Amino acid sequence: MTARTSTDAGRDIPEATVARLPVYLRALTGLAEARTATCSSEELAAAAGVNSAMLRKDLSYLGSYGTRGVGYDVEYLRYQIAREIGVTQDWPVVIVGIGNLGHALANYSGFRSRGFRVVALLDADPSRHGEVVAGIDVQPFDDLEEIVAEHGVAIGVIATPAVAAQDVADRMVAAGVSSILNFAPTVLSVPEGVDVRKVDLSIELQILAYHVQRKNGIVEAEEEPA
Repeated sequence: MTARTSTDAGRDIPEATVARLPVYLRALTGLAEARTATCSSEELAAAAGVNSAMLRKDLSYLGSYGTRGVGYDVEYLRYQIAREIGVTQDWPVVIVGIGNLGHALANYSGFRSRGFRVVALLDADPSRHGEVVAGIDVQPFDDLEEIVAEHGVAIGVIATPAVAAQDVADRMVAAGVSSILNFAPTVLSVPEGVDVRKVDLSIELQILAYHVQRKNGIVEAEEEPA
């Protein structure tokens, strides 16, 4: 059965489509920056790295935004997708774990340009408290509940070691955080209704290594004498 997410009372969008919408938004942003006013489904699909049939089906869940013989108005479609996935709003985000990865995330300029505002950086290590990263003071992790309540934080980012991640997630959920982006190399257990997205860089590298190994194996097989 296909997982679906409901965006309003009368429409459900499959999760696989939701996962591709940010990719389309990024492609449309690139086209807009190149001063492209309209594009065909084939052009947009190529920019997004998908086939045009899939793109048309995905966009059909949002409504009819294309014009036959003309294509898509880039700025209009860009706005509609941004509105659909919620990045026309200003989402307050808290990052927990200010090691090397936490520093990199805090300094990532793409958050603000895509509708996410980092309101706090938290760490359990007292030696980091008062450190300024990307113009934000690092605060004690024990301030989590107060910060979530003050800023209405709905999205939390975990960049801690794996051993601490579950405790951090538990505290986030108890404080009212309903969505978590987890960079720690571990699987989190959260209650129903809490969304978790996991980013594991080592797994992505291992997948790439697998493909490299396969390619090398094929080349070696082809080079062997008959």
